Amino acid sequence: MHHIFVVGTADTKGEELAFLAGLLRDSGMTVTLADVGTRTATVATEISARQIAACHPLGADRILAIKDRGRAVALMGEAFARFIAKRSDIDGIIGIGGGGGTSIVCEGLRTIPYGVPKIMVSTLASGDTAPYVGISDIVMMPSVTDMAGLNRLSRVILHNAAQALAGMVAHPAPAQTGKPAVGLTMFGVTTPCVMAIAEGLRGDHDCMVFHATGTGGRTMEKLIDSGLLTGVIDITTTEVCDLLLGGVLPASDDRFGAIARTGMPWVGSVGALDMVNFWAPDTVPKQFGDRKFYHHNPNVTLMRTLPAECDRIGRWIGERLNAGDGPIRLLLPEKGISALDIEGGVFHDPEADAALFAALEQTLRQSSHRRILRLDAHINDPAFARAAIAAFHDIQPE
Repeated sequence: MHHIFVVGTADTKGEELAFLAGLLRDSGMTVTLADVGTRTATVATEISARQIAACHPLGADRILAIKDRGRAVALMGEAFARFIAKRSDIDGIIGIGGGGGTSIVCEGLRTIPYGVPKIMVSTLASGDTAPYVGISDIVMMPSVTDMAGLNRLSRVILHNAAQALAGMVAHPAPAQTGKPAVGLTMFGVTTPCVMAIAEGLRGDHDCMVFHATGTGGRTMEKLIDSGLLTGVIDITTTEVCDLLLGGVLPASDDRFGAIARTGMPWVGSVGALDMVNFWAPDTVPKQFGDRKFYHHNPNVTLMRTLPAECDRIGRWIGERLNAGDGPIRLLLPEKGISALDIEGGVFHDPEADAALFAALEQTLRQSSHRRILRLDAHINDPAFARAAIAAFHDIQPE
């Protein structure tokens, strides 16, 4: 029997939770109904809010006594995440919620491993879901109407959600075995390089390419920490620019942290460190008004990094790569670091690139296992891709 968790605030969404649990039981699933509300439940549940709140260091009595709703929601979310982290019996999970419930439930869902089916039916699912999904694989499903009692539409939405989860759980993906997985980072301006590397490795590696949009880098690092990757070819480190200079696709402060913690083989480069990302032109901060820009499309504006900024970026990366003891090869393409940074290109700036390379060479402590390789090539040249593949093979364990 497949074990499903149904989760929500049973003080305000009891009718919907009971309906959803009944649908899943009718489909042959074993269901555990869990309450994450902070007031008295209106339906019976297998796991009470008190049991979940008890997982927080503050204890159930203090959390359930809090009158401030915002603080109560935040603490219950932390408690639910701790509760979920202790469970090993979840084949699938579905949550429902409005603003508070979505926040609580998704904090727990984000801790569940990739691939375990997880659905969140939410009043917020048609808006910006990034704060709730993060780098997880939560499926967000709009509730359409608010959840204030069942109606002819909400019954259909919840029925579809239940059947979707039941189908995922009853027909899981085959176990993924075989070739070792390698993570690669790519942006539009480094696509030729990364695609050539992936093609060169695909015969004996499972290549997982991550879009370097902030979430891409964070996802890759989570997989590194989880042991799901065996190596990384981190060609496109552009997320660091947005982190340090205020762009809209930033890395976290922990960028490269998983490499340091695990000692995983890392081949990297400086792909797209010539640019900071903003949305439409009118979103660019006023202090950058006199800078060099490239309008990638009507909604994305790229700003060229200056030599002083490149120096700062290079030192930041070098310091973080110094924190680990694993094998590292950092490749520097002397003829340009993106499709725009090429002779005749809009972002071609040899002075800025030289400042970046110098900062990296001055900061990274080189040794037999941590080396910088300069290449007389552009980052998208086939020769650069071949050099990256060769460097990766050189540092892979026997």
